[in-house]
Amino acid sequence: MRYLPAILLLSLAACDRQPAVPQEGVQRVALDEAARETMAEPSPDTSGARWSVAGDGQAIAFGYVEEEPFLTLACEVEADPPEMVIIRHATALPGQGALFPVLGNGMSSRFLVDATLGEGGWHWEARLPAEDPQLEVFEGTRDLIATLPGRGTLEIGGSRIPGEFVEWCRAGGMPEPVQAPTPETEETTED
Repeated sequence: MRYLPAILLLSLAACDRQPAVPQEGVQRVALDEAARETMAEPSPDTSGARWSVAGDGQAIAFGYVEEEPFLTLACEVEADPPEMVIIRHATALPGQGALFPVLGNGMSSRFLVDATLGEGGWHWEARLPAEDPQLEVFEGTRDLIATLPGRGTLEIGGSRIPGEFVEWCRAGGMPEPVQAPTPETEETTED
């Protein structure tokens, strides 16, 4: 019995050992490099940024002319029902997800965005039906505030362009029909 404490100590010491990790398939990452990739980005200066329409007319982008935009709204008109795609052009890593709150026009919307691989690398993207009521945040002409945690806040000046684009997408990419005046309205306008 007097050797029992020594045997217990040796047993406990053996239990604490970690099995050897195979070196194949192991990727080493410097901690300072990993920390740089996850550090918060400052909010960009959007004082001169504006909305512009893409050449094919199926997207609008908020940013500076001839530079990568800060935010893109795109419409997948071929989808059934039509889909809106919200892209926040900021650093993202595979597997990440976040809530992207957008405030303005008397409401607050929170879009679930995921890291998505695009032409310029990884960015944040949300896809939702064009009829989703959260998109009403883009309708109206008031300023918008869009914050992606760790990637800064976009201050977007008020514009009618996002609201018109959402309406266009909801209509399946078809312009609103122009109504010909009825004889009754013609008579009332002549007086």
